[in-house]
Amino acid sequence: MANVIASQSSAALTFDLVARCSTTRARASILTLPHGTVQLPIFMPVATQASLKGLTPEQLEETGCRLCLNNTYHLGLKPGQDVLAAIGGAHKLQGWNHNILTDSGGFQMVSLLSLATVTEEGVRFLSPHDRTPMLLTPEHSISLQNTIGSDIMMQLDDVIVTTSPDKARMQEAMERSVRWLDRCIAAHQNPTTQNLFCIIQGGLDLEMRRDCCREMVARDTPGIAIGGLSGGEAKADFCRVVATCTELLPELKPRYVMGIGYPEDLVVSVALGADMFDCVWPTRTARFGNAITKNGVLNIKNSKYAIDFGPIEEGCGCICCRKGEGGIGVTRAFVHHNTSKETVSAHLLSIHNVWYQLQLMRDVRTAIIDDRYPAFLRQFFADIYPDKAQYPDWAVGALQGVGVDLLAD
Repeated sequence: MANVIASQSSAALTFDLVARCSTTRARASILTLPHGTVQLPIFMPVATQASLKGLTPEQLEETGCRLCLNNTYHLGLKPGQDVLAAIGGAHKLQGWNHNILTDSGGFQMVSLLSLATVTEEGVRFLSPHDRTPMLLTPEHSISLQNTIGSDIMMQLDDVIVTTSPDKARMQEAMERSVRWLDRCIAAHQNPTTQNLFCIIQGGLDLEMRRDCCREMVARDTPGIAIGGLSGGEAKADFCRVVATCTELLPELKPRYVMGIGYPEDLVVSVALGADMFDCVWPTRTARFGNAITKNGVLNIKNSKYAIDFGPIEEGCGCICCRKGEGGIGVTRAFVHHNTSKETVSAHLLSIHNVWYQLQLMRDVRTAIIDDRYPAFLRQFFADIYPDKAQYPDWAVGALQGVGVDLLAD
């Protein structure tokens, strides 16, 4: 076990730094939350409606997941705050004994834009279920999250797409997010058992991001998120924002980049100094018949897999791929056979894909602790791309900025 080299605690969170990469900004740490410890860096699967599509709580636990996401906006609509209060929160509702992080509902300003109106008071939504009106204020978002009982709660922030050309609106959203954080802090009823994270906004404007970092860091929340990304911006711009923010953030607090999930994005963002990530992509892409592997994404619907009796991925430790020791050893042929007929294939691929993402981050963490992360990055990209000429320019450039040259012999 790695030795703790620095530590910081707040009422419901302890952050123990255990290793730093000697080349990049990558770091490994231990996050202790009310429902147990979490090894960072980490990918967090998304259980939007208090369930991960295709997995039971036991199957999610078997992947090694110890921190997953629920969505405040959706749980506030269904089953609603009264039901959540009656059962005693989301942990009991979904039979999950580990940690939960809840998004505030702010992202729905983008994803449900046609149903939302933003004012200083909050966000007025029309329910996507029956179009009944709902006002989500910072106070109501925190009240819902207090009832949900999540271990990490996110502030309500004003979110607009990063590619918006309206700089005045971007500035307004950034400054409003700071004001809304103050309202969230004031409304928080359970600071000794739940952690409230702030969210840095500012679009692709690096000076705006720096201003927001300074304001948010001054509020001294237990953890800090970088929000508003994964909205269609160029990957190089995304990397510049992450690098700019992490440079200004406290070393002894977790750093969460919201909505990030592609494997390349994860390993590069870790090198830039980030610790926590989430995305629906692993389970969503599974429903289209796609398996995530160290050699890239395989479309198991392809006819060539009809007589392929190997595992989804050779050497994978997930329950689907492994034989013996509780594994079921499914074949690509079986998954292919069912991809267009039965939900079982989406279920199996979801288990595999979530396992892959979590195992990737475990391997990342080990490489950081062993101080061989640059070599890990070079092998990771070599496994996906047979020719260095195929390496994505954005990844090459971002990693050069932290001392790793992927193109070197």
